[in-house]
Amino acid sequence: MAAPVEVTQLLLHAQDPDINVRSLAEQKIQQFQEQNYPGFLASLAAELSTAQKPADSRCLAGLVLKNTLDAKDEARKVELQARWSAVDNTLRNQIREALLTTLQTEPQDVRHTAALVIAKVAAIDLPQKAWPNLIQALLANMSATPQHHGVRQATLETLGYVCEEMGAVSDEVLAPDQINMILTAVVAGMRPEEPSPDTRLAATKALQNAIEFADHNFENEQERNYIMQMVCQGTTANDERIRKYSFTCLHEIAANYYGKLPAYMTEIFNISVKAIKEDTEEVGLQAVEFWSTLCDIELDLQDTDDVSEVNHHFIKAVVPHLVPVLLEQLTKQEEGQESDDTAWNMAMASGTCLGLLARTAQDDVVSHVMPFVTENIGKNSKPDDWRLREAATFAFGSILEGPSPHSLADIVRQAMGFLLVAMKDPHPYVRDTTAWTIGRVFEFQHDAGNADVPELITKDTLPGVAQVLINSLQDQVHIAVRACDAIGRLAEGFTGYAGQSSPLSPFFKEFVTVLLTTAQRHDPNQMDSTRLQISAFEAINDLVRAASPDTLDTVGQLTPVFLQEIVKTFGMAVGNGEQRERQAELQGQLCGVLQVCTLVKDCVIVPSAYAHVIVSVLHLSLAV
Repeated sequence: MAAPVEVTQLLLHAQDPDINVRSLAEQKIQQFQEQNYPGFLASLAAELSTAQKPADSRCLAGLVLKNTLDAKDEARKVELQARWSAVDNTLRNQIREALLTTLQTEPQDVRHTAALVIAKVAAIDLPQKAWPNLIQALLANMSATPQHHGVRQATLETLGYVCEEMGAVSDEVLAPDQINMILTAVVAGMRPEEPSPDTRLAATKALQNAIEFADHNFENEQERNYIMQMVCQGTTANDERIRKYSFTCLHEIAANYYGKLPAYMTEIFNISVKAIKEDTEEVGLQAVEFWSTLCDIELDLQDTDDVSEVNHHFIKAVVPHLVPVLLEQLTKQEEGQESDDTAWNMAMASGTCLGLLARTAQDDVVSHVMPFVTENIGKNSKPDDWRLREAATFAFGSILEGPSPHSLADIVRQAMGFLLVAMKDPHPYVRDTTAWTIGRVFEFQHDAGNADVPELITKDTLPGVAQVLINSLQDQVHIAVRACDAIGRLAEGFTGYAGQSSPLSPFFKEFVTVLLTTAQRHDPNQMDSTRLQISAFEAINDLVRAASPDTLDTVGQLTPVFLQEIVKTFGMAVGNGEQRERQAELQGQLCGVLQVCTLVKDCVIVPSAYAHVIVSVLHLSLAV
């Protein structure tokens, strides 16, 4: 059997701030793994489980060990798992015992690392029935006396990670009695009487991963009631972390046991609304997410043909009560985040949830949202009223998908005037949301070729719309991006328009010209410039697809323009991976525009006229 060797200094050097020391240590670790895999595993396990070793080297030993068992690439993962399974069973037992022993040792960071490694070993061993005493050994930690909070916390973390790994396995690996014992231990750790908040938190997180295995328990009303009681009590715990993860448990319960929710919905509504209104943002976000999750479930049920799946229509029932709560949250914007598409806060989460409510409850939502929109969309008596204007616009944009076009037709026509004026609002947040909303109006309420959709944009109204959108292309980059999208959506709405000409024809060339100019804008932030450039090209794509016969000459003239743009991309700086990715994305977008142009019916393009440019592109491509 492979004997462990001393690796403490090697692991510490692998964390050295000096890159030369660090690189040499990393090379030696890699060589050790390649030359003596069994000894490598034994040495890492020994380092991790030895209490006298430095915590830093122990944690790194655990992480390196974990990475020898798992990988993101599926083929590599299978290879690593097979390599572990081929190791002598005596050595594997030694490593398993070392991992379990580590859960008993200080400090908590090392225990946490051991929990991660145990789960990765379990992912390989349990399906092969190669670690039969694992669950029993973990549960023994939970019942040991005297109780040790650190050990209990680490054990609950381990149980949660093991359940997470088993959830990714198609076969039923855990026996019903094992699942029942795991759930009993986990739910016991969630009790309000648990003296350690960290242990209670670990139990709550573990339940989130274990809940999908609780079918039998949720069929038993008494057991189901007890689990729901512990989860709901957790949403009001003193510790913010426990409240947050208790709500994430409710997400999982809804996703897995939707049919069992009716008895608990009143309490869930009350605790979620209280959290949305009064709790910290971290907790409030998860409370909002519960209702978004429920919308997703009921949207799926609306589309299913399975008669055994009952739709309880919780969302329709809650709309009159939940919508006012969400509308209130829309005014909690974080100023300056309007240009950040990744920003996530109570305002964004509530707007997203409102959109899901509209898709689920459809026309029922409109009457509960429009009074808020009407009251606040033009409010401008105090400096902070921009929040109300933006919230009202966001609310209106959020409910455009779901309700029938006929139910919104008159409202949208009236709103368009307000929206076009709002594109000149002094606050950029309002202009950004307004441009987004106009794009949504065109996406869901404008379809000139569809007799079932009331006409929204006519020859009389289009000039004013076109001018506002063209002017907005000169606004801040994030607003110009929204304007590009709105132009694309506007064009899409004319795609089915029959005849030699369409209302869009008089503006076609101007739109294309200003979008080409917009694509050349340079911003100090190169990523913003690229984003705007791509958005402008996407809008041109949409315009070309919607081109009527009387605009085909303009479409034909675009080919040399975009060939020249492709030539320019070969001169872009590509010193790092991000720059190369940006170049490839832009080249792909330009090639896409060219493809769209060449596929337009009856559009005459003379390749020989652009032969010299095409040859240049080919030469540059081959030179890369």
